[in-house]
Amino acid sequence: MSPPKILIFGPAWVGDMVLAQSLFKVLKTRHPDCIIDVAAPAWTMPLLERMPEVNQGIALTFMHGELALWQRIQFGRKLKNQGYTQAILLTNSFKSAIIAFAAGIPRRTSFLGEMRYGLVNDIRPLDKTRLVRTVDRFVALGLDKGITIAEIPNPTLIADKTQAIKILEKLNASAQGKILGLCPGAEYGEAKRWPAEYYAQVANEALGKGWQVWLFGSEKDIPVTAQINQLSKNRCLDLGGKTKLGVAIDLMSLCDSVISNDSGLMHVAAALGKSLTAIYGSSDPHHTPPMSAKATVLYLGLECSPCFERVCPLGHLNCLRQIKPEQVNKVLYKKIINL
Repeated sequence: MSPPKILIFGPAWVGDMVLAQSLFKVLKTRHPDCIIDVAAPAWTMPLLERMPEVNQGIALTFMHGELALWQRIQFGRKLKNQGYTQAILLTNSFKSAIIAFAAGIPRRTSFLGEMRYGLVNDIRPLDKTRLVRTVDRFVALGLDKGITIAEIPNPTLIADKTQAIKILEKLNASAQGKILGLCPGAEYGEAKRWPAEYYAQVANEALGKGWQVWLFGSEKDIPVTAQINQLSKNRCLDLGGKTKLGVAIDLMSLCDSVISNDSGLMHVAAALGKSLTAIYGSSDPHHTPPMSAKATVLYLGLECSPCFERVCPLGHLNCLRQIKPEQVNKVLYKKIINL
């Protein structure tokens, strides 16, 4: 009998894709010989390449939010002869279900989502009071109905440190001494971003202790990483916009500790097993916590939190501004002492 061959339609956010690895691990534990392919946006492929449970990533070329109905049907039909026995849809959109249906995959598992009767034929009830975390919901889709597991495995990305050293050489940098990684961006919006001047205070403290400080971020984060570096007298290694996701993962694997907003890179740091300080503002750490025993979450839980807004609706951003650099430093250096 052929092993199960599962096509998983993965999420578009970096953090959610990292959390999806817990599902892949559960599937491999329950069915060691299963083959897992993941269809997801092209820019998530570097993440999938660092997950040993994944056989291959299949890049979806559609623009975010684009219906492209006929193109999706054609894309699905090209997958018809791949022998998939099950599709698991981690997204709730009509668009992703169209591809699985067009591919003729016999078992199509997901929560109902939008207008998907018939497209999804293994519909799971979503009890948000029981499945509180995103990772709980992902894993539930990989289990038979009524089955639960006591402990969900943490994501664990495999990094290439040798490649990271080569990249550093091109940047005229090195990995000598202790290294603090700072991730001051957040794709979602400014209500998840700890103030740049606070990051700069933490950076200056670490630099004063002889540490290196590396600033991670995408092209959209260039203004904030540049501001932090300027406030740190240009003593940081500013990687903002200078590295693709895969390279950033490899470089982060060299860090001794990481401080991050609730972002995709926060989940990457957790999956790399870094000593992590995760700062939450408008989002809810009970919903998307870092999956690591080495992570410490700083969250005030104010009366107005979590609001899940991209911009503070009250204009004060107290949920982040009231988490002071001194508090973050206290957590950081206590963790280092205890390592």
